[in-house]
Amino acid sequence: MARPTTFPGLRTQVPLAPRTTLGVGGAAQRFVEATSEARLVGALRWAADRGLPVHVLGGGSNLLVADRGVEGLVVQVAVGGRAAVEVEGGVEVRAGAGEGWDALVGWTVERGWGGVECLAGIPGRVGAAPIQNIGAYGQEVGERLAWLRAFDREADAIVTLGPAACDFGYRHSRFKAHPGRFVVLEVALRLTPGAAGEVRYAQLAGHLGTDAPTLSATRDAVLDLRRGKSMVIDPADPNRRSAGSFFLNPVVSTDAADAVATAAGTDGEAMPRWPTADGQKLSAAWLIQRAGMAPGFGEGAVGLSTKHTLALVNRGGATAADVIAFAAEVRRRVHDRFGVWLHPEPVFLGFDRPVEALLGDA
Repeated sequence: MARPTTFPGLRTQVPLAPRTTLGVGGAAQRFVEATSEARLVGALRWAADRGLPVHVLGGGSNLLVADRGVEGLVVQVAVGGRAAVEVEGGVEVRAGAGEGWDALVGWTVERGWGGVECLAGIPGRVGAAPIQNIGAYGQEVGERLAWLRAFDREADAIVTLGPAACDFGYRHSRFKAHPGRFVVLEVALRLTPGAAGEVRYAQLAGHLGTDAPTLSATRDAVLDLRRGKSMVIDPADPNRRSAGSFFLNPVVSTDAADAVATAAGTDGEAMPRWPTADGQKLSAAWLIQRAGMAPGFGEGAVGLSTKHTLALVNRGGATAADVIAFAAEVRRRVHDRFGVWLHPEPVFLGFDRPVEALLGDA
């Protein structure tokens, strides 16, 4: 019997730029929006049967799509639903991968469940949170993950994974290390009822003015800080077309961090740096600005945000090639000044070369 050549709801040549916050890139050769687990798994199996490459799209907030578009099948995850169950020592919040992340954070804060209030305002969907191990103001989603369910495309089976199996690190996870293998279906977070807001960063503490804020006050302060950096999606903000933080904060050896401080002409106390298991984490935004690129730097269709040097902004009419060229220039200037290569945070989709080759590592 001949196999069906199409899948229910399959569309062709669907523009992807409007589905990303950067607003650049070409079309998906084939596209399916999956509003249920059954539909999502069915689409993945349909593509596997035909040997088609599969690309998973969430909210498009951490994505750069190639101008030539994307071959194979793009599946946008729109599996919704959220619930909470009492567990020993807390509450377990379960959410479908297609739920909006910021909406989920607001829902937990309204109910007095602490643990992710500092992750307010981060765009995208729940399914992307563990892949990137999203974090802000001292909190990371990996700290609160109880378990997740995912479709393992290699095993052709739905699996449940706990935190240890996810191999979380700074903006890292098992899923990021093995791109394409796992598609997240549902995420469960272990939160704390009746908790006060968690304040680990001096900037957040200064904005709040108290050491024991409520969850709501903490969330509001985080949103204020993010809004001040154009890190909250606002249709009226001229910096709105970005992928958020474009570069990761680099982790270098302590000796290398000392060398950066010396090159910057400042002492180690004045340079932002945080100890890690592997050395020192530096501020990419600080390095960019110290390399001579202030907020708003750049001419043409792509430049730095006028409020935050870590965001690359599509000012209107930009192409993915424009973004690549500008990102490469920023990286080169930082490397020339400090000897440190910055590495991009967004996922690059549809390109015919590895990311580092596109951006021009030495």
